Amino acid sequence: MDRLNYQHLYYFWNVAREGGVTRACQKLGLAQPTISGQLAVFESVIGTPLFRKEGRGLVLTETGRTVFNYAEEIFTLGRELTNTLKNGAGARGQRLTVGVVSSLPKLVVYRLIEPVLRDAAASQIICFEDKRERLLAELTLHGVDLVIADAPESTAKGARVYNHPIGETSVAAFAKPELVDRYRDDFPWSLNNAPLILQTTNSNLRRALDKWFDDQGITPRILAEIEDSALLKTFAAEGSGVIFAPLNVSNEIERRYGLLPLGEIPNVQESFYAITMQRKVENKLVTKILKQAREWLS
Repeated sequence: MDRLNYQHLYYFWNVAREGGVTRACQKLGLAQPTISGQLAVFESVIGTPLFRKEGRGLVLTETGRTVFNYAEEIFTLGRELTNTLKNGAGARGQRLTVGVVSSLPKLVVYRLIEPVLRDAAASQIICFEDKRERLLAELTLHGVDLVIADAPESTAKGARVYNHPIGETSVAAFAKPELVDRYRDDFPWSLNNAPLILQTTNSNLRRALDKWFDDQGITPRILAEIEDSALLKTFAAEGSGVIFAPLNVSNEIERRYGLLPLGEIPNVQESFYAITMQRKVENKLVTKILKQAREWLS
């Protein structure tokens, strides 16, 4: 076989990842004959088909899967190198890219990241908020340096994914003062049929709250389910209902949203994890976040 052409390998990798030539062309901004022609040349060099047609799409052959696995390693490492050089490896300033799961309380996330904001060596912090699955996909491609989540990632994605337990925080009910006065007596059973604004069911906190309601025999009146924690607090700030949030940021919740703690929820806690990928060059800002976050939440 002739020497491997990495441009051909790159086209093949994009076709495989995008699931077809048309999508790869759209992503790369190239004409379809260009990609198809280069892919045909690459298959002739390999000496065997890399794709087979299945319906209206393309599926990797056994050889194609082998080539794709190597290409994934090669171009993922290349992106890591690009990001490392862009971040200024060995230079004074660094850049940290953080993915935050949408349902996490933003005040707690800020507290976790805040130590590096005070570090003069940290030139830039970039935060992305999205659903867990999309953030973890970006993590595996080194699009983000770490993901802050409410649960660990399964090791099924590969041994290079690392879960770092940061800590847990107690959870309390919060509401506007008039609602606190109304539901303070006989708490928590006063929450029976009380107007609640809850996290969506894809969050660990919501699942823990649902179990707690069942255990206590409480039937809440759920007015809304909101994934974004800041929007959830905004609804509560207008007096719409009772919410549940970490107790250790109660002062900030009162100052920013005018919400007071109604009472702590026994045996319900919110957990925080930092999820990272193995890298050739360690990001010292990630290490700093992990160290100081554990001290704060311990």
